[in-house]
Amino acid sequence: MLGEPFTLSTWAFMLLKKIVVPEKKVYLWSHGWYGRENFTKKWIKRAFFGLADGNFLYGNYARKVAIEQGNNPDKLWVIHNSLNYSKHIELRRLIKPSAIYKEYFGDDNPVLIFIGRLTKIKKLNQIFEAVAFLKKQGSNYNVVLVGDGEERSMLEIEAIKLKIPVWFYGSCYDEIKNAELIYNADLCVSPGNVGLTAIHAMTFGTPVITHSNFSNQMPEFEAIIPNKTGNFFTENSIENLVESISKWFSDKNYSRERIRQYCYKEIDNFWTPKYQLDIIKKHLS
Repeated sequence: MLGEPFTLSTWAFMLLKKIVVPEKKVYLWSHGWYGRENFTKKWIKRAFFGLADGNFLYGNYARKVAIEQGNNPDKLWVIHNSLNYSKHIELRRLIKPSAIYKEYFGDDNPVLIFIGRLTKIKKLNQIFEAVAFLKKQGSNYNVVLVGDGEERSMLEIEAIKLKIPVWFYGSCYDEIKNAELIYNADLCVSPGNVGLTAIHAMTFGTPVITHSNFSNQMPEFEAIIPNKTGNFFTENSIENLVESISKWFSDKNYSRERIRQYCYKEIDNFWTPKYQLDIIKKHLS
């Protein structure tokens, strides 16, 4: 069942199960813990998840927080998350470098991409501010936003105001095109919580930068291995975001192909339906 502690029907189901059919088992699958729970929420969650026979969690961070809050580690299992891996792998085998960005922007400047809904919680204006700051320092970057949302109009105005090159690609549900856009970008930047954007980007070999306040993150941040599959910056610090982007490209030993392989390895090993199925079989057998 979905592990939503504020869904009363789930409480009722688990309590009735213990009374009527105690031999049956109930397993919950959820984010679980974020690390920002107040005293009341800690105890509600402890009672709720304690009723289950086991809990599948999206990340190791949630498990760590749960254990610190007194929950039974033997009932907490990390299952991660995944996208349409089999389809993505087919596309990955077919992808080749293209001139899509050179043709659009007319230069060879590094490309920063974000793919997902253009919402306030993603704090995409921070990308613009960072790129404008870098431009003043003499470093030029192109920005590509793949997606749509309520923040688009505001972001379009901001891009004009800051005089930075931004391609508002819009919504795209064609995974062949998404694969090309991601593969040919240099770095995915998600200043707010990153979520499945990280998995999507790394599946096609593009590293990810997002913020380091894990209590305000989604579990997919755990796919980021510093200096290999991406990096972190201090939440809401434009200065540190600028530093993180600049540092990523200034490494003398930087190899786009090596980074691509790091991303592939992380996804292939831990963020697939097969990995999830293996975890389920291990604990439900």
